[in-house]
Amino acid sequence: MSILCMVAVALTIATGADAKKKEVAFQMYNLRGLIGSPELYAKNHAEVLQKVAKMGYTAVEAANYDNGKLYGVTPEQFKADMDAVGLKVLSSHATRNLSGEELKSKNFSEALKWWDQCIDCHKRAGMKYLVIPWCEVPKTLDDLQTICNFYSQVGKRCKAAGLLLGYHSHSHEFQKVEGKTVMLDYMIQHIPAEDIFFQMDVYWAVRGQVSPVDYFHKYPGRFTMLHIKDHKEIGQSGMVGFDAIFKNFDVAGTKDWILELEQASTPDILKGMQESIDYIKAAKFVKASYNK
Repeated sequence: MSILCMVAVALTIATGADAKKKEVAFQMYNLRGLIGSPELYAKNHAEVLQKVAKMGYTAVEAANYDNGKLYGVTPEQFKADMDAVGLKVLSSHATRNLSGEELKSKNFSEALKWWDQCIDCHKRAGMKYLVIPWCEVPKTLDDLQTICNFYSQVGKRCKAAGLLLGYHSHSHEFQKVEGKTVMLDYMIQHIPAEDIFFQMDVYWAVRGQVSPVDYFHKYPGRFTMLHIKDHKEIGQSGMVGFDAIFKNFDVAGTKDWILELEQASTPDILKGMQESIDYIKAAKFVKASYNK
């Protein structure tokens, strides 16, 4: 074989390998037992994140914001830590919901001060998305409307700072408020799309006895992000139709997705992380990227 031919073959192999590279972000909550607190993060983050990056993960969604810091470090340092191992800083879960008194008074001023600091931190960290991870089911539709109004204001502040605000759903959002309206449906219908997107956790949707794909078609374009999760490792239970979910990303409007592994089959969460990304790598229905 000539040198020219060998070069051509090498380039073809390299191109093929690059083509198979998939963008796979992970929720740092997965690793809470290893780097889930400021103390654990300071001690273990470099070693743990290097291992995860070598598996093929490409980005992170943080889950430990407090008082202007992420995992106990400045947002600039957090980004530098991720950059050092080749991980993109994509998104973060953080929240300050309304108290009972604030719901009653409809005064958001103190809560919005908290959000202003939070937004500034995540902007400095280079985040693309900021996601509210939890809200209890309110007792009344009036309270739910107040929450929607509040989230709309937070979303406008995020947008002004160059971030997009999302809400992460579990299974309880598929309950009805006052026995009349499904909480998630009401939120989608009453918060403008320009103020918020929805980050559906597909596993919890199934546990909530709804079809993620049906919701994508019911509210097309509203699910800019998704949490891809199973009972344990991705693909382990057989109860989540991941092929149909990924094939309907365009309907959902999904641009980025997060792999979440809340628990593994063994105490070794890193083994579970490896098995989960191996499933994604082998899945022909998962594209390399959805944000192009």
